[in-house]
Amino acid sequence: MLLRLAVLLQISIFCFAQTSIVNSLKKVENRYNNIRTLRLDFEQTLFYAAQPSAKRKESGVLYLRKPGKMRWEYRTPSEKLFLSDGKDVYYYSSAANRVEKSKVKETDDMRAPLAFLIGRLDFQRDFREYRVREEKEGRWVTALPKSSKAPYREVQFLLLSDFRIGQLRVMGQDESVMDFYFRNETLNPPLSDSLFQFRAPKGAEFVDVTEDRP
Repeated sequence: MLLRLAVLLQISIFCFAQTSIVNSLKKVENRYNNIRTLRLDFEQTLFYAAQPSAKRKESGVLYLRKPGKMRWEYRTPSEKLFLSDGKDVYYYSSAANRVEKSKVKETDDMRAPLAFLIGRLDFQRDFREYRVREEKEGRWVTALPKSSKAPYREVQFLLLSDFRIGQLRVMGQDESVMDFYFRNETLNPPLSDSLFQFRAPKGAEFVDVTEDRP
């Protein structure tokens, strides 16, 4: 009898926790699904599980516009640009003076998961399981994707008290770990169309990587 009660109690606690997570995620969806544009400062850190000490840190400004447009302006330690106009993705490195172009649906870049902020955010559609832990700064949610073909095997994000996403960690299938820290979020700022129109810098090498795909 005591064992049965203990099992029922554990099930009740689990169901309550899952319901609590779902309610929180709905509020996150409401926040981001009801905007048209977004601007925020970001810091990005990339490393691999086999070499955790070999971290690469970069920072800049991110602009988003629905449907499907994003612009990552990297400012430190070197200038780079990652831009999606909703159809094509462009990546430009000032150090290499090189542009790579690919299709949005073909890119395996780990910035792609951020597209959920410029589409129709639906956690239940994209993820099959959630785990949550309470931290001083907010609630950390771990989400496992439904599709085994996703470029990431796990996504973790920090929900702040106002249901902003303050940090995002993307665990890649290639054992990469990419952390995004978001600050100074502005909802619905006026954004010029030119921000999402790519213009190759003069003299830059241009490579269309879609031509290399079957």
